[in-house]
Amino acid sequence: MSALPEPLPLDIRLLPRADFALVWPIFRDIVRAGDTYAFPADADEDAGYALWYPEDARVYAAWRGDEVVGTFYIRPNKEGPGAHVCNAGFMVPASHSGQGICKQMGAFALEEAVRLGYRAMQFNMVVCTNVASIRIWEGFGFEVIGRVPEGFRLPDGSYSDALIMYKKLV
Repeated sequence: MSALPEPLPLDIRLLPRADFALVWPIFRDIVRAGDTYAFPADADEDAGYALWYPEDARVYAAWRGDEVVGTFYIRPNKEGPGAHVCNAGFMVPASHSGQGICKQMGAFALEEAVRLGYRAMQFNMVVCTNVASIRIWEGFGFEVIGRVPEGFRLPDGSYSDALIMYKKLV
């Protein structure tokens, strides 16, 4: 029995706004699933672009070979006196889940946030049913600093608590 080949390493780089079409299928499918992001499930590509690329965001794509296997953004969580805390969002297509892609993107994003001058990173809504993500972020040292009871409506109509997670960077 031969060992499985090692997956190609990720190449993570800034994604120019003009290249949103490369990550649109990932965004579309995750938002339509309706179980992790508080974005409208019926968002079209223009709406998706506006949501994933607000003016103050830096968007990245993770490549494995010639395939985009993930995307994330880093942006100020708030303006003015709160701009030293960043917010980030991560998406990996279901076909690539469980391959460590989000963990690699998370490590890159944390380093990049420090390089960009942020002092902390905060996630405003991590759905409690998204156990894999919670595990990843706790592994990076994020703490739950708040809980919104029934803060997220799942596709089946039930409700899940949503977590606010935080990590000091410097």
